[in-house]
Order: sequence, then structure tokens, then C-alpha cells
Amino acid sequence: MSGSAQDTALARIAAALERLSPAAQIDPDFEAADAFVWQVDPDQLLPVPAVNRVDLSLLVGIGRARDILLENTLQFARGLPANNALLWGARGMGKSSLIKAIHAKVNAQGQPLKIVELQREDLPSVGRLLAVLRNSNHRFLLFCDDLSFSHDDEHYKSLKAVLDGGIEGRPDNVVLYATSNRRHLMPRDMIENERSSAINPSEAVEEKVSLSDRFGLWLGFHPCSQDEYLAMIRGYCDAHGVDIDDATLRAEAIEWQTTRGSRSGRVAWQYFTDLAGRRGVKI
Repeated sequence: MSGSAQDTALARIAAALERLSPAAQIDPDFEAADAFVWQVDPDQLLPVPAVNRVDLSLLVGIGRARDILLENTLQFARGLPANNALLWGARGMGKSSLIKAIHAKVNAQGQPLKIVELQREDLPSVGRLLAVLRNSNHRFLLFCDDLSFSHDDEHYKSLKAVLDGGIEGRPDNVVLYATSNRRHLMPRDMIENERSSAINPSEAVEEKVSLSDRFGLWLGFHPCSQDEYLAMIRGYCDAHGVDIDDATLRAEAIEWQTTRGSRSGRVAWQYFTDLAGRRGVKI
């Protein structure tokens, strides 16, 4: 074998051994921030110095969900038993905003808690992430936004490791909060199609549907009323010092929602952003 061929063979062997070897252990500095984003290739926890969120008091029309989730989070931060939570329902009604706002509220009450955002497409790496978090003295709120699965999606199997699967189970210092537009994390038409074509309809989608059952808390979010929509905008105006009379706000806000074809907390914030810009107020 020539020298160049031998070098090429050695390089291939080295590359193969590198692929087979376990991933390098990461040693994140959890004192760098209260919030982190998990990224893979390579595995790392990136600190987030400033989290994009609104104050808990500005989230209108979701009082019951707010109170339940806040109490559950406080229990967890104090080292007491707490449930994983699935926040499901209407788009733009503050599901992810509530999680981030509650994280800030709990820390403000003197209960140290870290939040780690896990992207849905990175679910297969969740075992490696849990191994990192398990070895820490901190407590972690693992946050997965816009969680859902299609019929050929196998990522849901990785999620079971966070909920209750695996020989080790979920670390005591980790709780999972996820948001989804779907109560069962999969489209209703897919559930019905698989049931109708299965030999045993009652078991056809049990594995996927039962995934949502593993969340101890189910908190539903529903479209807001017009009064709640207007109250959201008034709250934003008061909090950021935007001066506008009620009649003008009502007329403009209703026209805004009409042109958008929907009414939600997100639409309320988008109108307020436009209003603040026109009034020369930074937010």
C-alpha cells in the first residue's frame, strides 16, 4: 500500500472512531444566566442574557391557567413535587408568554429557577440534555414551544424520556412545560384516519395520543372576547405610558382585528406595537 493510500485509510479509520466515540461532555456555566437555549452539533447550552417576555400582570383573560401554572412552578422551585404541563389551544393567546412570565415571577420571589428552551427538532438529543441537567444542583424548567407531531414523526418517542420513560426517569430537578395548538399533539384528522384504517381502532393511535396523557397538567387556552382583547391593549398602554382615549382605542383596535381576521393576545400586541410607533413611544 502506498503512503498516500495508507494515510487515507488511517484518516477514514480515525473518522469512524470519532463518530463511534461518545460525545464530549459539556460543562455549562449555569451562573452565567437564568435562561439557556439547547443547541446540538455540537451540544451546548447557550446563555440568554435578556429573555423576550412580558410581565405576568399584562396577560389578560387566562387567570385560571396563570394561577395553576404559577403554583405548580413554585412547588417545583421549592423542591416539592410538581407536574409536567401541556398548554394547548388557540393561537396567540399567551401560552409561551405565560411560561416565560411565570419563570420571571418565580425568580423575583426568591426561588432560583433556570429555564432551558429545547427546539422540537432537537428532541432526539433530549437524553444528552437531561444527562447534563441531572448533574447540576440547579432546578430547571425545560420549555418546548409549539410541540406537535405528524403521522410519520418519530420524535415523540424521545419526549417520553422527559415525561416518565427510561430506566432513570425524569431527573428530580427538571420539569417540562410544552405548548401546542393541539390537545393530543397530533391532528384530529390523522387520529380519525388511523382509527378507521386500523385492525384494532382502539389501539391504533394509543401510543401517540397517550403521550399527552403523561402531562400531569392540561391547561386549555381559548379565543378571547372583545372586552378581553381591548383590556389587553389598555394594559399595554398603561404599562408603557401610551396616552390614548378609550373611544379612539376601541375604534382603532376593532378595525385592526377586523383587517387581521382574528382576535387574540398576539393581535392585541401587534396593534399596540403599531400604536406605540405612531405615538413615538419606545417599548
